[in-house]
Amino acid sequence: MALTWVMQDTLGEELDVLDDPVEFLVGGDDLLARVEQALLGHGPGAELPLHLEPEEAFGDYHEELLFLEPRALFPAELEEGMVIEGSQLPAGSSPEAPREHLYTVAQLYPDHVVLDGNHPLAGMALRLRLKVHAVREATEEEIERRSAGVGFFRVQPQAPGGGTLH
Repeated sequence: MALTWVMQDTLGEELDVLDDPVEFLVGGDDLLARVEQALLGHGPGAELPLHLEPEEAFGDYHEELLFLEPRALFPAELEEGMVIEGSQLPAGSSPEAPREHLYTVAQLYPDHVVLDGNHPLAGMALRLRLKVHAVREATEEEIERRSAGVGFFRVQPQAPGGGTLH
C-alpha cells in the first residue's frame, strides 16, 4: 500500500510529513497495528484521520532507559542527536542498558553523556492524516521479509542533523 501522511502532536505541531507516496506492507512489520487496522478495507484515494495514544504508537516514556555514561568512553566526534545501536555501546558503559535498543545522544557534557533508549516519540499521543495512493499485492520476497523495505514505524528516526554512530 502506497501512503502519504502528516503526523502531528496533539497541539498540532507537525512532527513528520511524507509528501511522496511510500510503499508499506500491510500485515508485516512496516506499520503500527493501529494504523494497519484503520487502513483495512480502504483503497486508493481514501483519506483517514487517526488519533493514536502513546500505547498505540511508540509506547510510554521510560525514565529507566536514560543512562549517564562517562564522556571518555565515546569518540570525540560524538554529537547530540546521534543514534547508537545498543550492541555498539563502548566497553565500560552501563551493563543495565539493553543492547537491543537504539540510543539517542540526548545531551553532551564535558564529563558525561546522556543516552536515551526511548523512541523519540515515546509518551506522545499522535494525530495522523493518512492518504492511500495505491494498493497492490505483496511480492513473495516482501512477505518473507515482512516489509516492503521501508518500515518507517519500526526504525528509530534520528534527530534533525543527527547521524548514526557505528
